[in-house]
Amino acid sequence: MGEERKGYLFGLGAYMLWGFFPLYFRLLAPAGAIEILAHRIVWSVLFVSLLLAAMRNWRFLARIVRQPKALAGITLAGALIGVNWGTYIYGVNAGRVVETSLGYFITPLVVVLLGVTVMRERLRVAQWAALAVGAAAVAVLTVDYGHLPYVALTLAASFGTYSLVKKRLSLPPAEGLFIESAVLALPAVAYLGWLSWTGDAVVGHVSAWHTTLILLSGAATAVPLLLFAAAANRVPLTGLGILQYVAPILQLACGVLILHEPMPPARLAGFALVWVALIVFTADALRHARRERATAATTPEAAAAATR
Repeated sequence: MGEERKGYLFGLGAYMLWGFFPLYFRLLAPAGAIEILAHRIVWSVLFVSLLLAAMRNWRFLARIVRQPKALAGITLAGALIGVNWGTYIYGVNAGRVVETSLGYFITPLVVVLLGVTVMRERLRVAQWAALAVGAAAVAVLTVDYGHLPYVALTLAASFGTYSLVKKRLSLPPAEGLFIESAVLALPAVAYLGWLSWTGDAVVGHVSAWHTTLILLSGAATAVPLLLFAAAANRVPLTGLGILQYVAPILQLACGVLILHEPMPPARLAGFALVWVALIVFTADALRHARRERATAATTPEAAAAATR
């Protein structure tokens, strides 16, 4: 099997796991979103610690400690992913899985918007069109919900900004997840200790099965990220861009078909506008990638290489 095909399988595995996350996190109720988040952080740190110990890869810690700017960036990334995880868990357990899927559908559009506002990038006409249609979709969904779809917007904004910060840090996935989780571990442990002290802790008082599922949250967090990293090393960026829609499609299916969340006509119209925006966005990205490959193939260096 070729490396690229393996990469697509790894990527599909990662996005399918993320796509079925709503069903997993619903099993963690009746624990509250913050308690689940705190456990997810703590067990992620422990799971990745074991992984790094097996890999004998701890040298990166000394390097990061000597770089205050990198440490500040990692702290920011940790805060952003904490907000993203907490919002997602809240959305799932509040019966708003459809809205969480919307957040990940519009994330690529938010990333493009951040590129304009933060990175001062210039957009092509099709990208502006996709953003305009996406904004219209949010307006339609706001009317349908009776308020801004704040769960979706918080997910998209936090993950989009997190992606921007991570791009600048360029940390390998296991090391990055360890440091980001470690930044959040102290407040997470403090919160869990406070819950135990006040007698308000739910985890450990439901069932052995519930406790086991909580303990597995570290592996559930790390495994898809490692699969994604394996895919990113083998699959072109455009291929990953298309694969990323697998997760929100599955989340939407979980919300509507399995958890029976409502999908009235107005909400369906809003989602349809989002899908139109993503089709425009993806088609433009594929066309631009083909054009760049064609240009690269006609450079003097490429022509010289072809004649050797």
